[in-house]
Amino acid sequence: MDTMRDRFAPVVSRMLDEDPRVAVVLAEIGAAGFQEAARRHPERVINVGIREQLMIGTAAGLALTGLRPVVHTFASFLVERPFEQVKLDLGHQDTGAVLVSAAASFDWPAGGFTHMAPGDVAILDTLDGWTVHVPGHPDEAETLLHHAVAAGDDKVYVRLSVQSNRAGRVIDGQHLRTVRGGRSGVVVAVGPMLDAVLDATEGLDVTVLYATTVRPFDAAGLRRATEAAGTDVVLVEPYLAGTSTAAVNEALSDVPHRVLGLGVGRRELRRYGTIEEHVAAHGLDPAALRERIGGFTGAGRAAAAG
Repeated sequence: MDTMRDRFAPVVSRMLDEDPRVAVVLAEIGAAGFQEAARRHPERVINVGIREQLMIGTAAGLALTGLRPVVHTFASFLVERPFEQVKLDLGHQDTGAVLVSAAASFDWPAGGFTHMAPGDVAILDTLDGWTVHVPGHPDEAETLLHHAVAAGDDKVYVRLSVQSNRAGRVIDGQHLRTVRGGRSGVVVAVGPMLDAVLDATEGLDVTVLYATTVRPFDAAGLRRATEAAGTDVVLVEPYLAGTSTAAVNEALSDVPHRVLGLGVGRRELRRYGTIEEHVAAHGLDPAALRERIGGFTGAGRAAAAG
């Protein structure tokens, strides 16, 4: 199966052909995928070199002229390194762009901590007005890229990963999707965490919701799910643990509830290893998830008793 990033350049290259507003801004990474598009549209495919701050500033300038810039590099170089420009050139100037990342939290362990960005969504959460998409499959990535580019002049972040669920699902770029029903709690699986959550909760009496758009957070969808399943909520996110707990607390602020945020831990893992080893070390494999989800919701004890 191809990866989300494999889809990125072909999909956006077609957008360049079809929509004269679309522009692409790169900082060397990913440039090879746009060589043909750059020959066809040299004025709308811009590679600024290894200058990530300039990349964001260039995108903001293009947006001020009426274009819809799509900006791409690794998450650590797209959100963390040029954060001041994201905050000022896009946020303060109220200009829109589509930031499309690669490498996710630890997709390239051999690259070391400089190429890891488990805090990217949490960092963007300090700014107002961002839409954040976290696809869990290449088909969903393609869908969400189209949503992002078509979103007027909004500020949108699309988080791509080589980690993927086995199958894509029908998504709309807004709402939580109910994948499994239950009565002993709600588990929100974000993007590529869905398969692990489904494996972990097999036989447990919990509702599983699937999120591929985490900002704005679908508060109404969560509230509907908790009416039947109760207000114990577990978040399983492929980035910094607890990133969306504030969104859940706000959604359920008028009712008693409990929230457990699972995800990537804050401690740096200095033995880089493989993706699978990182997943296990952060407790995001099915066995570890089952223990923590079952223990928190009580569904694990009920399943064992049954």
